[in-house]
Amino acid sequence: MKPYDEIHIENLQVFANHGVFPEETALGQKFVVSAVLYTKLQAPGCSDALTESTHYGEVSAFIVDFLQKHTYKLIEAATEQLAWAVLSAFPLVSGISLEIKKPWAPVKLPLDYVSVKMTRFWHRVYIALGSNLGDKKGYLDMAVSRLSEAEGCRVKKVSDYIVTAPYGGVEQDDFLNGCLELSTLLEPEKLLDLLHKIEAEADRKREVRWGPRTLDLDILLYDNLVMESNELTIPHVEMHQRDFVLVPLAQIAPWVRHPVLGKTVCELKDGLQ
Repeated sequence: MKPYDEIHIENLQVFANHGVFPEETALGQKFVVSAVLYTKLQAPGCSDALTESTHYGEVSAFIVDFLQKHTYKLIEAATEQLAWAVLSAFPLVSGISLEIKKPWAPVKLPLDYVSVKMTRFWHRVYIALGSNLGDKKGYLDMAVSRLSEAEGCRVKKVSDYIVTAPYGGVEQDDFLNGCLELSTLLEPEKLLDLLHKIEAEADRKREVRWGPRTLDLDILLYDNLVMESNELTIPHVEMHQRDFVLVPLAQIAPWVRHPVLGKTVCELKDGLQ
């Protein structure tokens, strides 16, 4: 985790209508919310200008308004959705630790409260785009647009599109390739699901390995995460060997370092040459 400064909001009381039982949503009850906003405070600390910081009063009012306008059965859902809403509404906040306490939980046992606590951050992700069927540029542009519109996603940079020869030995048309930088609240598996959904919108077929495709979206890097599962490997296992990845990636992230190989994108690209 990066070294962030913190703004704390402690035990904000909200009367709202959340709960599994009908009487909870009909009558409402008290909830107590605490939040830690992870941000950078040196600029406002030096300038003494509120415009350079996040107004904790505005965040508090936002929390109350959100919880009173929405209804959830589970405080898990209320906490998750509120965390996303705060991070989306306040651009200087990079992450949030959020706790919602329920003092009147209907468990028929003596307790002070039950609570759910979550920590959520914006993640920096690099995604490769490729197409060699139909309207290639149209498919890449569509992918960028869908990611820009997706909840919990912000497209920050998009490389130029470059024409590249097909990879893998299957005879087919040239590819149009590019890369983009994405800020997202989605965990890797959920992001992969979103990419597959966008590929499906482009009528992507997975019939021949290395074969032609309308749209190919691959997660290259996700923060400094190193993971491997049946569905997903991060960093992308072959990104350091592919010029059609490294050339456009070097346009938007030349000094980003590969978390396993320890080399920057520029160094990896130059190593191919």
